[in-house]
Amino acid sequence: MQIHDLSKTNSLLNKFISELRDVSIQKDAMRFRRNIERVGEILGYELSKTLTYSNQEVSTPLGTSTISLPDEDLVLCSILRAGIPLHQGLLNYFDKAENAFISAYRHHKDDPKSFEIMVEYLACPDLDGKTLILADPMLATGQSMVATFEALKPFGTPKSIHLVSVIGANEGLDFVSEHFNQDVHLWIATVDQKLNDKSYIVPGLGDAGDLAFGQKLQN
Repeated sequence: MQIHDLSKTNSLLNKFISELRDVSIQKDAMRFRRNIERVGEILGYELSKTLTYSNQEVSTPLGTSTISLPDEDLVLCSILRAGIPLHQGLLNYFDKAENAFISAYRHHKDDPKSFEIMVEYLACPDLDGKTLILADPMLATGQSMVATFEALKPFGTPKSIHLVSVIGANEGLDFVSEHFNQDVHLWIATVDQKLNDKSYIVPGLGDAGDLAFGQKLQN
């Protein structure tokens, strides 16, 4: 798997990540969602540089202009609910893409430190021959990303696959690297070193879904 860690190069992206982490700023849910969205836009822009392009003519009021435009069929798939702002950021730039949504969540049994990934809802177009962009803001253990991809397999075989995340942990990167082949690209804004005993990223930013949409009741 090819990993593109944008934190290795200084850019305005750092400002958005700092605000997502900052406990005094992230309490503003609307700003938190917007910052996730803006990170998605930047990741989408960087990802766009690797797509295939072809020259096309565009008519202007005074003549024609030849410009190189992307010619891939894209499908954006995000993991509910935390993935919605990230999905919107990608969709802002890939506005003609088809869309897929999947619910994948941690189901804790008797031990609060152990869990399995449950997938209950999935809406997806045909994936055959298309470019799949799979978005999940937090790449902690990597299990949600892998479980989502497995659930998508009955919908066809993509031509290429891109994974998009805001913050990840080394453990999650290692896990997805084991389950995706070397042609898959991972686009990530920053990578933290570890997970805590509940498999949350440290220092991370907390629970992205709760910060974006409010706390949820646990089953």
